[in-house]
Amino acid sequence: MGLLENIEDRRAVVGVLGLGYVGLPLVSTFSDKGFRVLGLDVDEEKVSSLVAGKTYIKHLPDEMIRGMLEKGFEPTSDFSRAAECDAILICVPTPLTAHREPDMKYVEASCEALAKTLRPGQLIILESTTYPGTTTELMRPILETSGLKADEDFFLAYSPEREDPGNATFDTRKIPKVIGADCDEARELSRVLYAAVIEAGVVVVSSTQVAEATKILENTFRAVNIALVNELKVIFERMGIDVWEVIEAAATKPFGFMKFTPGPGLGGHCIPIDPFYLTWKAREYDVATRFIEMAGEVNRSMPHYVVSRTMEAMSDRGKGLAGAKVLIVGLAYKKNVDDARESPSYKLMELFEARGAAVAYHDPFFEVIPHSREYAHFDGRPSQSLDHAGEYDVVVIATDHDDVDWRDLLQRSKLIVDTRGIYRGPHDKVVTA
Repeated sequence: MGLLENIEDRRAVVGVLGLGYVGLPLVSTFSDKGFRVLGLDVDEEKVSSLVAGKTYIKHLPDEMIRGMLEKGFEPTSDFSRAAECDAILICVPTPLTAHREPDMKYVEASCEALAKTLRPGQLIILESTTYPGTTTELMRPILETSGLKADEDFFLAYSPEREDPGNATFDTRKIPKVIGADCDEARELSRVLYAAVIEAGVVVVSSTQVAEATKILENTFRAVNIALVNELKVIFERMGIDVWEVIEAAATKPFGFMKFTPGPGLGGHCIPIDPFYLTWKAREYDVATRFIEMAGEVNRSMPHYVVSRTMEAMSDRGKGLAGAKVLIVGLAYKKNVDDARESPSYKLMELFEARGAAVAYHDPFFEVIPHSREYAHFDGRPSQSLDHAGEYDVVVIATDHDDVDWRDLLQRSKLIVDTRGIYRGPHDKVVTA
């Protein structure tokens, strides 16, 4: 039987390459719908953890991992087993280089590994967020080193991930799935594959480039609007206006307005990164992306603004940052998740320490700071108890986790710099930033 019939009958084996925040929910989604799933990852520790039924992502519990295993999920670091898969979904990181250009080494390495075992009839789908043209310009030539031709011998498509870690309302199956391919057969195979598991439906677009551009638009839209409210926060603070009250009032309009909230900077794997994939690609066409780049500058400046506001607040109390003890509340880039990728808290720690402060952090989702490529010098630093908040000269709120007793923190602290609008109204101990 052909691949289409195997998908329809749930006989197709689905491979998920990259078992992180995107890959594991996909495994769960396909397993729950009766597909046999093979998980591929280069990280031996992750594979061992999954084999033992243990999670390494807190909002994806052990029970979910064990349920996947019971349904036939096999995690492995043996990439030769990719030959067993009928469809392979690539969910690997797409970070930026030090020069804020696309770092495609993980996509390239994945394709090089798959090219060694690629066989006729397989469907390869990239889910990682990237610039328009990646699937055809980067992936296709690497995969074709196998001697097989895309959209003739094997099929190639793009379907952007739309995960929102920790979102209890929208999980993978409840978010419409965009898919794009450059030939009718690849498009139909992808549509049928995702339609079998995505309850919210599948949105088919005409090409891989359109699908790639769709995800870039989604996250650039968010980055630009977050930059707007971040800039307004700075302006309104100077005017003595509560930006949070303004936002809540504006959000009562039932049309023409979407609520975005400010913070200490952008975090997560998508929003701080994706717009720069577009600006990089736009240069190839001699097009300037001034608006997008300006938004990026605003968002990247926010940790500096927070440090500046902290210095002002301490100066008003006759203290300086040099030699001060600073406690940052929140390492995660957003509330209620154990995801610290691109978190502005790292930059805050770096900036405070550069000014001579002794910096600690508290986060109920991180007992110690996990490894990160850019901030490896913070690896392993332990989370501190909020019971000792009064021992610090200033507490900086970077993440508004629900698990934190904010009233108790206010009572214990000498000074709080609030970047998330936790404390509304005048408080002698609280400065907004």
